Amino acid sequence: MKNSICVKRKRVSDYVMYGLIYTCAASSVLLLVGIILYVLAKGAGQIHFGFLTNVTSVLRGTVGIAGNIVNTLYIIVITMLIATPIGIGAAVYLNEYTKPGRLVSLIEFATETLAGIPSIIFGLFGMMFFAQTLGLGYSLLTGSFTLTLMVLPLITRNTQEALKTVPDSYRTGAIGLGAGKWYTIRTILLPSAMPGMITGVILAIGKIVGESAALLFTAGSAYTLPKGISDILTKTLSSGGTLTIQLYLSAQKGEFEVAFGIAVVLLVIVLLINGATKLLTKKFDVNREKK
Repeated sequence: MKNSICVKRKRVSDYVMYGLIYTCAASSVLLLVGIILYVLAKGAGQIHFGFLTNVTSVLRGTVGIAGNIVNTLYIIVITMLIATPIGIGAAVYLNEYTKPGRLVSLIEFATETLAGIPSIIFGLFGMMFFAQTLGLGYSLLTGSFTLTLMVLPLITRNTQEALKTVPDSYRTGAIGLGAGKWYTIRTILLPSAMPGMITGVILAIGKIVGESAALLFTAGSAYTLPKGISDILTKTLSSGGTLTIQLYLSAQKGEFEVAFGIAVVLLVIVLLINGATKLLTKKFDVNREKK
């Protein structure tokens, strides 16, 4: 029985590989914890109510990032309002309406290539096309249009992969019951693929929050707050720096306390986004299992 295949043999190489795997996993966790603790230690003291609700003003002697938070929200809302329907629509078309062939392969190749282009190239294109050719100038709208091009591949590919995981029996069953194509997509396929779609959308939001290179060329760096209802509507056509832009500018000026304070805010936002992703995905998975 010593050499039987039913007896579990313990090899030295197995222990070595287990050790390497656990070491790699522990290193990843420790690296993340180390970065979070370091940023918190450097920037937590800068976080207070005034820092989050005021704007930086030399005359009033205040330091704050309220304007940058508002600008970040503007960028997120405008970008996602444009990118989400286009990305989901493109994924539905590619996965449900077209047949596999050269056209689909070309579109998928273009989407993957678009996802791999450095963000600073998007910024250069946005500055030349949206800002100068279309005359939008340095504005939140220019930055949003540029970021739309950046996050479209992410939303499209995630939605497409989510639709591919839906069993074909759902489609054939719906057709057998007399349901039309669009009705099947709207009532069966999209709800079933919702966890993957939500993941793509929230990851896109995370990418928008953390982007800086493209926005340096397109959105500008102003940090003023809207002064009235009319200003809220017209602010999209004015310059606006996000949290990442302000972090970069603060570090460049040597204001490292402010920079680390902004870094803490960004870390909290990223953690909230990741937590929301997991909660929403889990919720939709549970609802789907109940059905």
